[in-house]
Amino acid sequence: MARKVIIAGNWKMNKTATEAKVLVEELKAKVKDITSVEIVVCPPFTSIDAAVKAAAGSNVKVGAQNIHWAENGAFTGEISAQMLKDAGVEYVIIGHSERRQYFGETDETVNKRLKAALAAGLKPIVCIGELLDEREGGHTQKVLFTQLEGGLSGITGEQMEGIVIAYEPVWAIGTGKTATPEMAEETHCYIRQQLGDMFGQEVAGKIRIQYGGSMKADNAASLVAQKNIDGGLIGGASLKADSFADLIRNSIK
Repeated sequence: MARKVIIAGNWKMNKTATEAKVLVEELKAKVKDITSVEIVVCPPFTSIDAAVKAAAGSNVKVGAQNIHWAENGAFTGEISAQMLKDAGVEYVIIGHSERRQYFGETDETVNKRLKAALAAGLKPIVCIGELLDEREGGHTQKVLFTQLEGGLSGITGEQMEGIVIAYEPVWAIGTGKTATPEMAEETHCYIRQQLGDMFGQEVAGKIRIQYGGSMKADNAASLVAQKNIDGGLIGGASLKADSFADLIRNSIK
């Protein structure tokens, strides 16, 4: 079946609330005619409210960059699923490589956050990916299998249909090394095969798998043209309305 392309901009620790309002307003004007691509922006927590208000009534949806697994409690600095839901968030990124690298995220905590997001009716974007030494050591498939098995533990096939997987080749982000569309497709194909083993081929055929390895306007078309690449999780290229809109437009199949 045809899977709708999804392009999500991960703003990381960029954009104040004031800047978020301006960026969303500029973006929605540039992409208002696009219906075949699902468009998501994921600002920092402090800018979510401004982004939600600016995106209201448009085809731009808003996501968060992280979520805690508890409903409430003594978790200083964390944000619950219900807080995000109440703020108007629709999507949430879980297990981003930077969360794993800098903040101790594990497959177990990814799984707990994922279940909290699903329970609240949020749409998770679950990130997986291997490091440079893992890639060069020939361990890519082992790493991805372990992350999928741990992160998706206890998830049903029905739930999986509402989950987006984002493949981040960490070795290709800011290293000067790049993955060709064919290399990216090979790994996406492996991921879908593993999802098929876990949830059945019918479910796996419905799951959208994004590419998160430095997708830009000039390579978006060739990446999304691959059979198993269903969009992108975009970093720097999502911070300016012009470049992000061009990338989105180039992702139309």
